Amino acid sequence: MMQMILEVFSWVNKAQYLLLTSIYELESKVFDVLKAKFSFPVYAMGQIVPNFDFGENTNHNDNNYLHWLDCQPRSSVLYISMGSFHSVSTAQMDEIAFGLRDSGVRFFWVARDETNRLKELCSHIGLVVPWCNQLRVLSHSSVGGFLSHCGWSSTREGMLCGLPFLTFPIVFDQILNSKLIVEDWKIGSRVKQDMGMDNLVTRVEISRLVQKFMNLENDEVKEIRTRASEFQQIFVNVQLQKEDHLKPASMPSSRTFHIAWLLSRT
Repeated sequence: MMQMILEVFSWVNKAQYLLLTSIYELESKVFDVLKAKFSFPVYAMGQIVPNFDFGENTNHNDNNYLHWLDCQPRSSVLYISMGSFHSVSTAQMDEIAFGLRDSGVRFFWVARDETNRLKELCSHIGLVVPWCNQLRVLSHSSVGGFLSHCGWSSTREGMLCGLPFLTFPIVFDQILNSKLIVEDWKIGSRVKQDMGMDNLVTRVEISRLVQKFMNLENDEVKEIRTRASEFQQIFVNVQLQKEDHLKPASMPSSRTFHIAWLLSRT
């Protein structure tokens, strides 16, 4: 995998232009450096917002997990996803499960291959599923936080929805994304302080972190949530500007209404 990544980087000098799935307002220094280094254009593509209804679920038969979310209090659910390609060890997964159980916090966990086992460990207060429409879940009013591996797509989607993060990076760019979230943008907290693969974060630590993170009255967490909302507004403003530039003046965009709904949930 690392060899493939390095090979891709070696191709950049042969490009005619560079498209990045980010926005200038988020990473201005990066864009400035790239534009100074390369002779070809560097473009910020921004967040691509899917064309579907972000509103609360009305078809409970098709999506039982959305029905479950509909029944939870506002901002009370911690959404958890550790990515598709790499995951933590079984021992660490168990510590996360027991920590969630002991925290008493509602959670929605996408666990893919380990769904059944994790259900047995901790599903009495939360929901464990093998798959979900992530952006739709993140945009649900009952979701109040995101425990993430910090993949770039997940990071952008969480920010678009105005959510604070608990970061648990595993490999590659996830570690840098975690640093950006916690240290630069200040919209989250780290779960794992030591990035050594063999160092377990215990259930006691996880329970304590989750309880604090999902406490809407905690002053430190309030500040993180406020900043997350501010970054959401940056994403939304860029998206609206892009749509205004592309569409005819007399034609409203359906995504504009989706974005307005996203803002209404915060």
